[in-house]
Amino acid sequence: MPRPVVVSAYPLSPAFANWDPAVEADVLHGLAGLPGVTALEVPWIDGIHPHDSAWFLANAPDVALAVTPLPFVMRRLATPGYGIASPDGDGRRAAIADLRRVAADVAQITERSAAHVAVVELHTAPRGEADADALARSLAELGEFDWSGARLMIEHCDAHVPGQTPEKGFLSLPDEISAIRASGADVGLWMNWGRSAIELRDPDAVAAQIAAAADSGLLDALVLSGASDRESPYGGPWIDAHHPFASLDPEAESLLTDDRVHAAVRAPDDAAWLGLKVSRHPGVTTAAEVLRVAERHLQVLAAAAP
Repeated sequence: MPRPVVVSAYPLSPAFANWDPAVEADVLHGLAGLPGVTALEVPWIDGIHPHDSAWFLANAPDVALAVTPLPFVMRRLATPGYGIASPDGDGRRAAIADLRRVAADVAQITERSAAHVAVVELHTAPRGEADADALARSLAELGEFDWSGARLMIEHCDAHVPGQTPEKGFLSLPDEISAIRASGADVGLWMNWGRSAIELRDPDAVAAQIAAAADSGLLDALVLSGASDRESPYGGPWIDAHHPFASLDPEAESLLTDDRVHAAVRAPDDAAWLGLKVSRHPGVTTAAEVLRVAERHLQVLAAAAP
């Protein structure tokens, strides 16, 4: 595969919700050992690991990590005005303070584990009231933090669309691009197929949005994650449940067909990273089954990549 691949570990791991260190170790090390995989995406949820940070530092594989605080950000949305794109000063400062804690934990991972953090993802909350000028101010501040060599990337989530119930409802892609440019900070873009589909409500329009991100010159990562417009074992319509590829689990009712995988990865031919973020089926409970799910998806992605 011509580009390095990042696999999101936590939606695949049976141990994410029901803690089992043995299963988690098998999943993390197994995913890191799959052909072409050079990085794992892991969550920051008020700490290095959602269950046992000391365990993670002692057991992380020797691999690059992409750290996403999005699960934590979603919890913090209960606080009015919270987010790095907030026009509310207190809410913006609170989000900056939380990311300072992320930076400290990134340093801990780098210093005390076999892994190292290559990417830290940023998210343009709050829902429905995000502001590009506020985001530019935040990015300028965040660019001054010590990230221990990690690159900052805004992960574009579904934007607020009037009259449409959002999953995230954050800032639009054009506003994120303009804020990055206005900030002067060295920040890239991380695109996720499923989150764009949730925003656009048209799976055939996603490749064009990815191409627009690529045309900005800021696109660093493209992650393939499915979405659905109907009920399935993965959840209801237009939720951010990381549906698998349609060809690999028809039960998922996923809109991410192999043809759309091909169209997506051909939209940007120079993104530094390709990624895979899919959930395991609820019936998948062992590390061996998880690794087979990931391996089959990676085979489709490898066939599609130019």
